[in-house]
Amino acid sequence: MKCQICGHDETKVIDSRTTESSEAIRRRRECLKCKERFTTYERLEENPLMVVKKADLREPFDRSKIMAGLLRAVVKRQVSRQQLEDLIDDMEKELRNQFKYEVKSKEIGEMVLRRLKEMDKVAYVRFASVYKEFGGVEEFAKELNRL
Repeated sequence: MKCQICGHDETKVIDSRTTESSEAIRRRRECLKCKERFTTYERLEENPLMVVKKADLREPFDRSKIMAGLLRAVVKRQVSRQQLEDLIDDMEKELRNQFKYEVKSKEIGEMVLRRLKEMDKVAYVRFASVYKEFGGVEEFAKELNRL
């Protein structure tokens, strides 16, 4: 590891610990030349999860897009941001455990809906109305009746 201060190539690890989430290793290092200390984080490099959109375009999985939709759906509801983070974490883990590197946006939408239905029915209907592109009140009413 190169020293961030002087650029020397040799450093030694003084301390190693996992982060609270256990998703990275935090290392305290000391440069063997200038004796300065600094911290590095090591994370497992994962294959990017790609989303296949309607027009067969592909883009990287973006948690923030899902979160934005969820936040709109839970306005004035008793759903915490942490619950939404957990929902997205759970979805991402499920996809990675299936060893899927490409997933259709439709499948992601269905996964969100399944989880939201259990969490908050009003948020579910709000999200569904945008996701399923309800054309009118009739479609909205049908979805409510299904609940």
